[in-house]
Amino acid sequence: MTTEPSKAPPLYPKTHLLAASGIAALLSLALLVFPSSDVEAKKTTLSLELESPAEQLTQDQDAADAVQATNEPAAPPFAQIENSAEAPQETAQVAPAPVVEEKKAPGHREVIVAKGDTLSTLFEKVGLPAASVHEVLASDKQAKQFSQLKHGQKLEFELGPDGQLTNLHSKVSDTESISLTKNGKGYAFNRITAKPTVRSAYVHGVINSSLSQSAARAGLSHSLTMDMASVFGYDVDFAQDIRQGDEFDVIYEQKVVNGKAVGNGPILSARFTNRGKTYTAVRYTNKQGNSSYYTADGNSMRKAFIRTPVDFARISSKFSMGRKHPILNKIRAHKGVDYAAPRGTPIKAAGDGQVLLAGRRGGYGNTVIIQHGSTYRTLYGHMQGFAKGIKTGGSVKQGQVIGYIGTTGLSTGPHLHYEFQVNGVHVDPLGQKVAMADPISKAERARFLAQSQPLMARMDQEKATMLASSKR
Repeated sequence: MTTEPSKAPPLYPKTHLLAASGIAALLSLALLVFPSSDVEAKKTTLSLELESPAEQLTQDQDAADAVQATNEPAAPPFAQIENSAEAPQETAQVAPAPVVEEKKAPGHREVIVAKGDTLSTLFEKVGLPAASVHEVLASDKQAKQFSQLKHGQKLEFELGPDGQLTNLHSKVSDTESISLTKNGKGYAFNRITAKPTVRSAYVHGVINSSLSQSAARAGLSHSLTMDMASVFGYDVDFAQDIRQGDEFDVIYEQKVVNGKAVGNGPILSARFTNRGKTYTAVRYTNKQGNSSYYTADGNSMRKAFIRTPVDFARISSKFSMGRKHPILNKIRAHKGVDYAAPRGTPIKAAGDGQVLLAGRRGGYGNTVIIQHGSTYRTLYGHMQGFAKGIKTGGSVKQGQVIGYIGTTGLSTGPHLHYEFQVNGVHVDPLGQKVAMADPISKAERARFLAQSQPLMARMDQEKATMLASSKR
């Protein structure tokens, strides 16, 4: 048996081997750069955050645009959110837009007032001699306003080619700025006041703590919150009646400069729901230029108290701070009005309210005190007795009989002693025109409704839009 010699592998030139190696390397690189279409790409999730509607609810609220980065452009926009659990996730990142900086002139300098700064130290910071401050301030009487510096205030300097000051400018408020410009005689002072544009803004809130905290969270300023409490102060006792879940809607004037809110005007319309009952208010200026608040259907928010709580009575003594008391025989303030009438004549409640007292009270004898909302209080003294059902803690309606003329307490004859208080201060009931406001007159009713109806409709629309967006 003979054995054939084994064949040696063919020998290739060295140049062929180098070329083959290069081709193999290129193929490997191509596979890395262009993977097979069968390889599944990673899916990107998009996190959507909705602000609480109570934190940003002005009329001109803009919706933020969501931008989604994805490796599957053919898929529906939210398909990856629905299937995000099937593949590893990564956070979408959007490259920020390039910031274009405003080009400043070569001689432009800016400094921010820090603690301990004076105008002299600020001049030195921009390369101006401190001695030049006197020249600048002496050039105009009003130039001294530049020495009234506030922490954080920005001063802008413009320097000429010779390094001398040509212009000094500073913004002192959102609507006002001052400047000094070099001229042939020194420096001329100038004040620039921006006139705000006025627009209406809307806010909605729900009470879940105190009124002030809930209103602030909704975006209502402290002053507007106090205005709202004043508007509804007759119907709602904001110290006692507020409950969690109460709601309010307010449309108010907003002052704007360059797109920034710089102040507020009056409330134009408002709605407050307290314990399930809704109260409305609309601000109306009549043809004489007098402004007041009315319900949406034209009744005064300042309820028309009954001017005379006793029918067919005569005034026996008026409001006076220096009357001589008929029994005590000394000068003593008479903080009410006395109505003389036959014993047993009915006495009526001047307005709706809660009975704070139905009982004896010193020299007043049998007395009824009624609280009307959070602003007004009335007192009825010297009664013979109380009407049926009148008791401390109860409630009464305007015109309801609460008692009868008598002469209990320090009294020389049958009469009613009637007092009227506004925010705890005694006032003359006969001269209290604010509390006796009348409804919209027939002559102005059409004009009033033309204003009130669109405002009420807008509050409904704004609230519906806000609730719909919060459910998305």
